[in-house]
Amino acid sequence: MRTFRAAATAAAILLAFAGCASETAAQQSGSTTTSSSPSAAAQALVPEGITDVLADAKKRVADSLSGSAGFTPPSTGPAAQKKGSTIAYVAADLTNGGVNTVAKAVTEAGAAIGWKVNVIDGKGSAQGRTNALNQAIALKPVGIILGGFDATEQAATIKQAADLSIPVVGWHAGAESGPIASAGLFTNVTTDPLQVSWLAAAYAVANSEGTAGVAIFTDSQYQIAVRKADAMRDYVKLCSGCSVLSYEDAPIAEADSRMPALISSLLQQNGDKLTFLLGINGNYFGGAKGALRDAGKGGAGPPWAVAAGDGDAAEFQRIRSVDYQAATVAEPMPLQGWQLVDELNRAIAGQQPSGFVPMPALITKQNVPSGDVFDPPSGYRDVYKKIWSGQ
Repeated sequence: MRTFRAAATAAAILLAFAGCASETAAQQSGSTTTSSSPSAAAQALVPEGITDVLADAKKRVADSLSGSAGFTPPSTGPAAQKKGSTIAYVAADLTNGGVNTVAKAVTEAGAAIGWKVNVIDGKGSAQGRTNALNQAIALKPVGIILGGFDATEQAATIKQAADLSIPVVGWHAGAESGPIASAGLFTNVTTDPLQVSWLAAAYAVANSEGTAGVAIFTDSQYQIAVRKADAMRDYVKLCSGCSVLSYEDAPIAEADSRMPALISSLLQQNGDKLTFLLGINGNYFGGAKGALRDAGKGGAGPPWAVAAGDGDAAEFQRIRSVDYQAATVAEPMPLQGWQLVDELNRAIAGQQPSGFVPMPALITKQNVPSGDVFDPPSGYRDVYKKIWSGQ
């Protein structure tokens, strides 16, 4: 994920890796879990129908690295509505890389469909987001897009937009994709957080040939972060030859200061049995580098670091340089920006949401982007342009 400017912006930034992060999970800070079987509550976080987890893991990794599916949107929908109109993109915080990337994609897609896009910065606070939404409503746009914050937080303000017949769609505005009727949201665009977690865990299972010894890092301030960490843990536990050596609760915003001591302790406790570090956020691994280096561990691993976040420039650079991170799971954020415009066009046309849920992508040295953003080469821009042209 992104590098934090300050702990005060942590909630907004976490939204950019996993949707709704507004709820708090009750776990002990700094707790470690090494139980051999998932809790009853976590059973649902295991994929259904797996009889051979190593085969499943290898297939997930191969399918993702091939980029063969999950990045091509539906080819039908309404032609462009209300050309020449204005829409508003209300950003949680434009200093956040993911939020800013989506803003640029929405602006690009808006130009393609024939709309002017006004980008308004919520500046990393709830009051700032309220103010930004009020500014957006005052523009009397034909639609509003929420960029990276919880729709329920702003439900009252969103209702004002609904009263004026202004449809609202969101990016990472909730924990799951699809409509959020209780908050007045036409639809929410995000990847499936469980698919993100299973893909990260599958990389560890597959690359170890079913012998991975993993430590998992999460932040219990955020329920979605714990859910993703639990999903990684439970997938690894399907592998009889693998082991979850540690489950660590460490605040993401304090990763730089906390990870060195935590990594040193884990290496002392587990030695060479520790072969993978799985985090719900790539920020952990920037903080881990120094301790790994001091312990004589090379940048190419082991232990190999894998993030189940959204993929950012810092992670891509570590992967590209073989610098203490082996892989990350990236969201196709430019594609999601175009989808947001398409979903808003559907709302304006009085149609239903598309139902399209883009897949996440495993990024390794094999396929790491040359730039700062993962942009799938699926031809999605041409698909949307064709829809909007009425062809």
